[in-house]
Amino acid sequence: MTDTTDPTPNPHATAEQVQAAYGDPKLANVLYHDWEAGTYDEKWSISYDERCISYATDVFRAVAGEADWPYPTAMELGSGTGFFLLNLMQGGVIKRGSVTDLSPGMVRVALRNAENLGLDVDGRVADAERIPYPDDSFDLVIGHAVLHHIPEVRAAFREVLRVLKPGGRFVFAGEPTRIGDSYARRLGQFTWWLTTNLTRLPALRSWRRPQEELDESSRAAALEAVVDLHTFDPTELERTALGAGAVDVQAVTEEFTAALLGWPIRTFEAAVPPEKLTLRWRWFAYRAWLRLSVVDRKLLAKVLPRELFYNVMITGVKPAAPTEP
Repeated sequence: MTDTTDPTPNPHATAEQVQAAYGDPKLANVLYHDWEAGTYDEKWSISYDERCISYATDVFRAVAGEADWPYPTAMELGSGTGFFLLNLMQGGVIKRGSVTDLSPGMVRVALRNAENLGLDVDGRVADAERIPYPDDSFDLVIGHAVLHHIPEVRAAFREVLRVLKPGGRFVFAGEPTRIGDSYARRLGQFTWWLTTNLTRLPALRSWRRPQEELDESSRAAALEAVVDLHTFDPTELERTALGAGAVDVQAVTEEFTAALLGWPIRTFEAAVPPEKLTLRWRWFAYRAWLRLSVVDRKLLAKVLPRELFYNVMITGVKPAAPTEP
């Protein structure tokens, strides 16, 4: 359960709060993610079944291998609704987990998801630069699409290393590269413009979301521009982790053609009524993305610079405690 002193979620920020958040990235993160918490899984097609279990375990395996499975204890930093941790637990990577997030709304949803799945998980509202757990608490710290929201990434790495046990590992995935973020955002913006304009036509009006929902999405998008603080060069991200004190650091990239398809699909899905997105459509989108991911991993990763791919994943280890002389 969350600590009783945790703040209450704020699911609908006012225009005045949004304006104030432009000068405060942490406030923006709280407002944006509280706002999105209730619909986040739907927005990003997150599930807790074989589809996302396979994705999460494959991502983890690609960057960290599987020699140490299962990890007895793990914490997810910036957990959101618990996508990464809960699916890794179901996939046999982790036995017991803790979720942390700056957003109270996200922590509540993550704990609810864990309870529905029957998983042993506790949660805390937490700042990544001041993690509220003692030294040497966890065998593993993970995160998915969180580092780019944190103002001081090196400080967060130092905190991660502090709460890891000696020899413990961290794994962060789903972080945007500089080049990947550039083309993904352009594709998303064009898809949003095209979809919202085409659905004004009488023949396509049933595909248009109510204007108040589109307006709310636009307000969320305005905050999104504030909460997305960083994009990463893989080599520089490795140096940041090493500079914080990690060892055995390695960054791996993924998704090139998969991102070129995935971002327009996600944007289209956000711009049309959910009931229009049939199960057949969702399986088509997922399978197409999956096939392109295989092409990226098995073919293009061998010939293209890693900086061109959309996602960067990074792993490292806390140095083992020195032995007594």
